[in-house]
Amino acid sequence: MRIGVPKEIKNHEYRVGLTPASVSELSAAGHQVFIQTQAGMGIDFSDADYVEAGATIVATAADTFAKADMIVKVKEPQAQEIAMLEARHTLFTYLHLAPDPEQAKGLMKSGATCIAYETVTAKNGSLPLLKPMSEVAGRMSVQVGAHYLEKEQGGRGVLLGGVPGVPPARVAILGGGVSGVNAAQMAVGMRADVTIYDINNDRLAELDMFFSSQIKTAYASKAAIAAAVARAHLVIGAVLVPGAAAPKLVTREMLRTMKRGSVLVDIAIDQGGCFETSHATTHDNPVFVEEGVIHYCVANMPGAVARTSAFALNNATLPFALRLANLGTEGAMAADPHLANGLNVMGGKIMHKAVADALGF
Repeated sequence: MRIGVPKEIKNHEYRVGLTPASVSELSAAGHQVFIQTQAGMGIDFSDADYVEAGATIVATAADTFAKADMIVKVKEPQAQEIAMLEARHTLFTYLHLAPDPEQAKGLMKSGATCIAYETVTAKNGSLPLLKPMSEVAGRMSVQVGAHYLEKEQGGRGVLLGGVPGVPPARVAILGGGVSGVNAAQMAVGMRADVTIYDINNDRLAELDMFFSSQIKTAYASKAAIAAAVARAHLVIGAVLVPGAAAPKLVTREMLRTMKRGSVLVDIAIDQGGCFETSHATTHDNPVFVEEGVIHYCVANMPGAVARTSAFALNNATLPFALRLANLGTEGAMAADPHLANGLNVMGGKIMHKAVADALGF
């Protein structure tokens, strides 16, 4: 198969769809890989590194799309990239279509087969291609939350871990999945006062056993969330409904009960966000203030730590990319129902029920 990797063009997105190590594996399996020049420069991979791994360097994104049967990316295609997609293409990347009807319409119009990392499943029902970036985003959420709590950043002027004689900041984490657990690990490491909220009692029991006395857990009723928001210095939104838009757990009314200079970090922003007041931001302009509360809603958080993120993502995606290349798109999905769960768009139609329901298609 001919595989193309364009340079990412989303705001401050430095990750790359394939690292040289991944290219080497695909080349060894007999596939041709076309890399747009400087696609890996954001994480210090030169064109020479890719040539050594067996790739062919091409000058433009248009050349990449023209030569390839399968396009491997990191972030959802931007409008100019969608315009280059054809019915013969397989697109393998993050899509997050639920809050993005315009992207969905563009992909449908292209006729391409679009497989989304975020809805590929594992045998246990987990999301193996979303997991590494959820781990990164969860850990980053505490890092950025602590930063924006600083007075110079407009925050309340609270140190996350406190000091002897002064209590630590209160951190409320909404969602006990991969992102939430990673956020909790970082917050606990910084000695914050941490509570995880979830609607799955079995999951809460697991978290209680895992963290022991280091955190508190609570059932995520509306009343419990409202009380948590009112007293928290940092609220991290880490909820996920696979393929669907994130539920709005924190209303503007709740926001008004928070102390001025508190911080919200919305990890769920890729799926529309879980705070009523959220809207996607960029690394250029990452925060905004509503009701006196700082909102951090960057839609590609892991792009800030692009090298770590690119390696982690490739570790997860490479086996699936090899399967698609070796068996062909339809053959690979027929052989692997978990990969087939990643199918979001094909033949001009939405193929994933949660995505279709969220979009009203």
